Amino acid sequence: MTNGRTEVALRNVIQALGVLIVLLALAPLMAQVPPTPRGETAAPAKAPSATSRATFLDLVKAGGPIGHTIIVLSVIAVALVIDYARSLRSAVFMPPGLADRVRELLQAGQGGAAVQECQSRPSVLSNVIKAGLLELDGGWSAAEKAMEETLADHSAQNVRKVEYLSVIGNIAPMLGLLGTVTGMITAFKTVAETQGVARAADLATGIYEALVTTVEGLLVAIPALAVFALFRSRVDQLISEVAGAAQHAFAPLRRARVAAATRTGAKPPPLEGSGS
Repeated sequence: MTNGRTEVALRNVIQALGVLIVLLALAPLMAQVPPTPRGETAAPAKAPSATSRATFLDLVKAGGPIGHTIIVLSVIAVALVIDYARSLRSAVFMPPGLADRVRELLQAGQGGAAVQECQSRPSVLSNVIKAGLLELDGGWSAAEKAMEETLADHSAQNVRKVEYLSVIGNIAPMLGLLGTVTGMITAFKTVAETQGVARAADLATGIYEALVTTVEGLLVAIPALAVFALFRSRVDQLISEVAGAAQHAFAPLRRARVAAATRTGAKPPPLEGSGS
């Protein structure tokens, strides 16, 4: 339930950002640059100090509205990375000792106690084991299919969760490109409104914004895509470990039930309390 609410909240944030991006992209184009009247010489631009250097805040301001949006995306990306680093851990997917405890209970024929143990320690592994236990009445094939389906559901859910980083990694450079285009439009608009007499200093603002937004977009996209690949691999690894732990917990029961079915040719009786 918590993961579902988180996904809905993130989806709403991304949709809101999409609307904001369109509005911010149009803002520079709506600005009017007053042209220099004919016969008048534009005031000379103040020469920058030889010791002046662009600070981080200067770069943020130079990026304009689109650059600010990219900064917001970077903050969201950092928040997602922190959340994934905390949730995509082995201890969260597989509580320590759960597989061994369930194995002991199944060896003792206490299927009901095994289900209760899983319910008391909610996790991916406990959900997979519980799904198998509740289908044991239908035979080992039914139990194995239930575990596979539950495992596939958790895998897809966690993959969708980390894909938000991929979305940010793809949007950020596109925003940078959009900033490049709007910056160049601003520069050439200045040329048009000054009837071709604009100096290099008059064009610098638009070109500077174009380059800054491009750099900002790449600085956000490259780490986001790299971390997405790492977390995507981490999800696959954890799901594989969960499958192995579930097989370990069911191994004695599987051998016993298969052996009993082979000897008698009949369906083995279900564990006490394991049925739905």
